[in-house]
Amino acid sequence: MAYAYDPQNIFARILRGEIPNKTVLETAHTLAFRDIAPKAPDHVLVIPKGPYVTFDHFCAAASEAEIVDFTRTCAKVCEILGVEDKGFRAITNAGEHGVQEVPHFHLHILAGRPLGRMLDMSEAE
Repeated sequence: MAYAYDPQNIFARILRGEIPNKTVLETAHTLAFRDIAPKAPDHVLVIPKGPYVTFDHFCAAASEAEIVDFTRTCAKVCEILGVEDKGFRAITNAGEHGVQEVPHFHLHILAGRPLGRMLDMSEAE
């Protein structure tokens, strides 16, 4: 897969400070912020600051420092949200079939209520 990064995508613009966000946590390589259209009481997006399009692109091309920082930031966000007891869901979408809306790798952390099944298996054909 070719990873064509669009530097005008909304997350790139957020990272450049062109669009405001409700920051939960920011580190050297990662930004976590509240989703503007939350699907759960707690809905945080975690994005790397580097120009990665999808999860697999990030895993293949990011530096070890970026990968460690991203995963530790995800853990810290879960701690900040206090999801240890009830749980949470972490989702990343990639490409057309994954229904990715923004071409910048991002992980959704959703919590605060029961979230139901992840997929309707009747659609799994």
